[in-house]
Amino acid sequence: MRALFPGDASFETPKPEALLERVLRIATDPGDLVLDSFLGSGTTAAVAHKMGRRYIGIEMGEHAVTHCVPRMKKVVDGDRGGISDSVNWQGGGGFRFYRLGEPAFDSEGHIRGGIRFPILAAHVWFSETGAPWNGNGKSPLLGFQGERAFALLYNGILGDKTPKGGNVLTRETLAIVSEKIAKKKSDFKGMLTVYGEASRLSAATLARKGIVFKQTPYEVKARK
Repeated sequence: MRALFPGDASFETPKPEALLERVLRIATDPGDLVLDSFLGSGTTAAVAHKMGRRYIGIEMGEHAVTHCVPRMKKVVDGDRGGISDSVNWQGGGGFRFYRLGEPAFDSEGHIRGGIRFPILAAHVWFSETGAPWNGNGKSPLLGFQGERAFALLYNGILGDKTPKGGNVLTRETLAIVSEKIAKKKSDFKGMLTVYGEASRLSAATLARKGIVFKQTPYEVKARK
């Protein structure tokens, strides 16, 4: 730690990389996923990276930014400390660093009051696709995945043009969503999943137009 962070005594009893190497050799194989939910100074992630394991590290403290990220950058750049020589670490690879956003659900799994559109949109998108959402929260159209499109009518995203600020799927709100789809993909012929407060379209109309409607909040679930 002194070599990694000269003059910094934030971690006086860090776990040595050799100890974590022994643990991972006993308990994992290359490619396995390692979780450290109290990442601390980042030793587990550093060792897992050098040993060819995938990893997730969770840390609430500011040292996630001040220590873990700089340490992992040094690992990627070919850090020669710790177990680097014993595993012939030459550097390479990469990692992603995320900050948790505002929680969308309460302790009972219900949507929290006052949740902004982008927060719920990100949750809906991830639930449907398993991927992070990169939208800006200015359109009910969340995006496309393959031959599927996803839209969210929530929190007045359409202003006052339609009933309840645009939270209800009607012919009018569908026309707006369809127009946005056409601007993005003029040849789109796939399925459209729409989340909204209610639908005024019949089951036959939804089926004919290739629309799956999911009602919020009832069909928006907190992920276990």
